[in-house]
Amino acid sequence: MRTEINWQKSSLSGDGPQCVEVAEHNGEILMRESDSPDAVVTTSPEKLRAFILGVKAGEFDHFTN
Repeated sequence: MRTEINWQKSSLSGDGPQCVEVAEHNGEILMRESDSPDAVVTTSPEKLRAFILGVKAGEFDHFTN
C-alpha cells in the first residue's frame, strides 16, 4: 500500500516550476525541488531546525563569497 504524501511549497514561490517543496511523513521531513520530484532529501525535524537556525545566524555566509 502506498501512502499519499502532501507536498507543500511556499506561497512566495508562485506558480513557477522551480521551487522547494516540503512534506512531513512518518515523523521525518522530506524535501525536493519541484522540477526534480524523484530526488528527495530526508531529515529529522530537529536537524532541519538546527540548519535553519544556522542559516539565520550566518554560519554558512562564507559559502557565498
